[in-house]
Amino acid sequence: MMVSDNGDNKPRDLFHKRVLKSYHRRQQIHQRMTTSSDEDQAGCGGFVPKKRFRAREINEPIDKSCKTESSSKSNSSNSSSSNVVVSTFEAPPEKEELKYGVISMIGRRRVMEDAITVALRVANNEFVFFAAYDGHGGSRVSHACRDRLHYFLEEELLQNKRKAKNNNNSNNNSNSSSSSVDWEKVMVKCFLKMDDDVMRDGNGVGGYEVGGLEEAEVGSTAVVVMVGKEDVVVANCGDCRVVLCNSGVAIPLSNDHKPDRPDEKKRVEDAGGKILNWNGSRVQGVLATSRSIGDHYLKPYVIPEPEVTVYKRNEWDEFLVIATDGLWDVVSNKVACEVVKKCLDGQIRRSFPERDCAAEAATLLAELAIAKGSKDNISVIVVELDKMSDIKVSL
Repeated sequence: MMVSDNGDNKPRDLFHKRVLKSYHRRQQIHQRMTTSSDEDQAGCGGFVPKKRFRAREINEPIDKSCKTESSSKSNSSNSSSSNVVVSTFEAPPEKEELKYGVISMIGRRRVMEDAITVALRVANNEFVFFAAYDGHGGSRVSHACRDRLHYFLEEELLQNKRKAKNNNNSNNNSNSSSSSVDWEKVMVKCFLKMDDDVMRDGNGVGGYEVGGLEEAEVGSTAVVVMVGKEDVVVANCGDCRVVLCNSGVAIPLSNDHKPDRPDEKKRVEDAGGKILNWNGSRVQGVLATSRSIGDHYLKPYVIPEPEVTVYKRNEWDEFLVIATDGLWDVVSNKVACEVVKKCLDGQIRRSFPERDCAAEAATLLAELAIAKGSKDNISVIVVELDKMSDIKVSL
């Protein structure tokens, strides 16, 4: 095979012609990499797209980093990488928006089973939807919840709106305000639909292969948070947790469904199950949570019904911390709120100044959990609540 070309060689056949063409193309790319960025702009024609280059001039640090990275790539890959940079460091819009930060990391596990959903508009844009899902036995159920649970919630809210409209024939006020919604009934129906959908998937209906007992052993805990202008609605099924900071005080908005919780232990035993101590309290000596979506081999002991909390917002609310048990197993509610509060107040030096404070706070909590020995996947969402009107999220 030809290693170099002095310009005199002529292609002998089609294969040789392709080798020569590939060689000359690599030489051209190498020349572009060795020339300075100024020479590139002046002499390389359309190598750097002018329109995207002008857009990046708004922020000079991003522009400099893009020059060093884009010079080693082709024209098409350069445009895609610039898109990523612009979207990552995009300046916030002029209009005040709901601010949040999120991180989801594998931690010390071999596989990633956590899943999250952030900043989806639901209920006729009156609420912003956040959720954290902690899978076990695999990621199938947590990913299914991430992809579909909010759709089931929208369906239930639409049905609730129709019923309210039929009951109020005397007026035309059919808006589904938070006061007219029975959130406990809506959330329970939503989670039950999700559980049935997961069971159908496990039986081969919906695109998944039939997995027998292995599919029945897959499940996920779930916590859903809907932030509105007046209310915060929380639905929890399992051991994920939501904590609100109000005037520096940590207020849990959910209660973990642990098998050794007295009411949960009684419910499991009344259904004929047992709570065994096997590396901690477990349902039937297997599962370390008494409620989850999936886990159909443990029914009726493990149920998918959530506990629902509706919290009335006030002017002293500061932020929410939504996280899986990878954080809460090693970090207390009080410590988590103290870390986030110091970060939002600027008392902790930020590692990445271009990040929002909420994103930096979520990262600090995840790093703290790792430092304190967490052995699980870690997912953290921090939502700022200090502005009562900031419930809109730009798409």
